[in-house]
Amino acid sequence: MSRPAKTYITPEEYLTLERQAEFKSEYYDGEIFAMTGASHKHNLITVNIGAELRNQLKGRACEVYQSDMRVHVPATGLYTYPNVVVVCGEPQLEDEHFDTLLNPTLIVEVLSKSTARYDRTGKFSDYRSIPSFAEYLLVVQSEYRVEQSAKQSDGRWLLTDFRSLEDVVRLDSIQCSLSLKEIYDKVSLTQP
Repeated sequence: MSRPAKTYITPEEYLTLERQAEFKSEYYDGEIFAMTGASHKHNLITVNIGAELRNQLKGRACEVYQSDMRVHVPATGLYTYPNVVVVCGEPQLEDEHFDTLLNPTLIVEVLSKSTARYDRTGKFSDYRSIPSFAEYLLVVQSEYRVEQSAKQSDGRWLLTDFRSLEDVVRLDSIQCSLSLKEIYDKVSLTQP
C-alpha cells in the first residue's frame, strides 16, 4: 500500500497559520513540525541564560530574545524558535510583523533527548549559512555540560566542551561570559 502524498505548505502559508496558532511550530521544506513543551530544567536553564546575557548587554546595541522569537534561515528555508537568541546591531526582521529574525549573532539551544541530534547536526548546519551567525551554545540538561561552537576568522568553527561548574564560557561574538554556575543555577540534575 502506498503512502498518501504529503501536502506541500509554502512559507507564506506557514507564516499565516503560525501567526494564528495557539502553539508554536517549526517549518522546513514544506512541512510543519509541532513543538512540544519544555521541561522544568529546560525552562530554568533558558531563563538563567537569557537573564544573565540581558544583564551583561545593558546599554549595548544588542538584544536578547527567549524562545518566542522565530529565526528564518533563508538559504535552507528553515523557520525555527531557538531557546535564546542574541542579535548585535540593528535586528533585521523578515516583514512588517516584526516576529521573524534574520540576523542572529549568538544562538543557544537547550538539548532534550528528542532534539539533541538534530540541534547538533542539521540545525547547526542550517544556522551556519546565516552570515551574521558567529556562536552556538548547546546546553545539556542531564549533566553539567555546555558545547560552544565559535566561528573563527578563517570561517572554520571551533568546538569547546565545558563540563565543570567552575568553567566560564567566553562569548567573544557578543563580548560576554557565562559561568556554568550561572547557567545551571537552581537546576537539579537528579530530577527528571
